[in-house]
Amino acid sequence: QMELEALRSIYEGDLCFRELSPVSFQYRIGESGDPKAFLIEVSWPETYPQTAPVISMDAFFNNTISSAIKQSILDKLMVEVEANLGTAMTYTLFEYAKDNKEVFMEKQPVNTVTSVSNSISIGTPDVPPSKKKEKKEQLSKTQKRKLADKTDNKGELPRGWNWVDVIK
Repeated sequence: QMELEALRSIYEGDLCFRELSPVSFQYRIGESGDPKAFLIEVSWPETYPQTAPVISMDAFFNNTISSAIKQSILDKLMVEVEANLGTAMTYTLFEYAKDNKEVFMEKQPVNTVTSVSNSISIGTPDVPPSKKKEKKEQLSKTQKRKLADKTDNKGELPRGWNWVDVIK
């Protein structure tokens, strides 16, 4: 399966991507601490890509997202699926979801403030406040050039172009 190989090489080292099985994949859209992050799961039936992949948002990760929003995200993804039937489209779907994350989640209420203050008042003294001691990775010249090539025709870089993978 060519697409499987392609996905493995494209998303190698990408912490958002998970291969659940050779025909089933999860991708997390957004950073892990992001209240508007969500997870999509794409599974390939035997007849894929002539038939649509199965797209699901049933992951526990999405349990704070309203079912209406999940449904609207799935509806939008299915429009992409229709447009790409017959071609390997898993990467296209993940990238489409990334590019449209803000639109998908604009109606999702964000109540981070309350949840943060609650957890502090309950008190977890053993967690130091400065957990972010990870080093940021420097991009090589070729990586920077690749990023520059990704800019759209207006000369604007897509959202998130300058995010760096954190070295675990």
